[in-house]
Amino acid sequence: MFEFCADPSLLEGTDWWMCYLSNGKHMGFYRSFGVVMMLLLVTVPFIMALGFGGALARRSSLPPVRWLGLAYTSMVRGVPDIIFFLFALIAVDQGIEYLRHLYFCPDWTEPIRQGNDFVVCARAKMPLSDADAWVHKTYSFFQAVLAFAVVFGAFAANTLFGAMNAVPRGQLETGDAFGMTPRQVFRRILLPQMWVYALPGLSNLWMIFIKATPLLFLLGIQDIVYWARELGGTKTALFAYPHPDWRLGYFLFLLVFYLFLTWVSERVFDRLQRRVSRGQPTVGGTV
Repeated sequence: MFEFCADPSLLEGTDWWMCYLSNGKHMGFYRSFGVVMMLLLVTVPFIMALGFGGALARRSSLPPVRWLGLAYTSMVRGVPDIIFFLFALIAVDQGIEYLRHLYFCPDWTEPIRQGNDFVVCARAKMPLSDADAWVHKTYSFFQAVLAFAVVFGAFAANTLFGAMNAVPRGQLETGDAFGMTPRQVFRRILLPQMWVYALPGLSNLWMIFIKATPLLFLLGIQDIVYWARELGGTKTALFAYPHPDWRLGYFLFLLVFYLFLTWVSERVFDRLQRRVSRGQPTVGGTV
């Protein structure tokens, strides 16, 4: 970044630190914090959409829909996250490439399965092999969004389903007695009150989601844990900025980052809990 950083071997003291903390690898480390925050913010709407869909499916009066919702919440919650990342996304990725292969290369004669390799024509690759680097990064990022949304959407569905069932049934029946349609009962009575019961579980789910972000490396995304390990490790003569093993310092910095993020999250959820509890009966009386 600075002109005097051209030859790191001549640097000492403050100049060395200025160049070290502003080199290209550290820029990647700083950007990785933005990637983590973007993942959290982009994925939450999809988690809530799948959560609501799964919860409503489990409450459906149609047995096939109810069974589908139960299968989704039970199956995904019962599979370790790392297995889902390693297997399910690979299967989805290869399924997309297989369909594209059938469409773009109908005259292909070679077998697609060749030992441990999955071989499709170049036009069927996702993304294309000659695509820019940012396309590959964006594709991997949205793969991560899909994986986290499906996994945590199942947990959210279970939380929301329990919250919906916790709303006193007498209030729902009162809405029916006043001539409200089922949709009006859901929108005006069930939905506003369920948040009192759902927010504690959703806040715990958000904390778990934050702690699960290091799984990004499974999709080839260089996250903050990846960079902390790489930058903190002992350098050799092959690197421009040799230094001792600083991994402890880097990981302590990540510890502070995650603790700060969870502290802010707790403050936000506490405020939300107070807001949705206004006028609601609690153990200590009406808030």
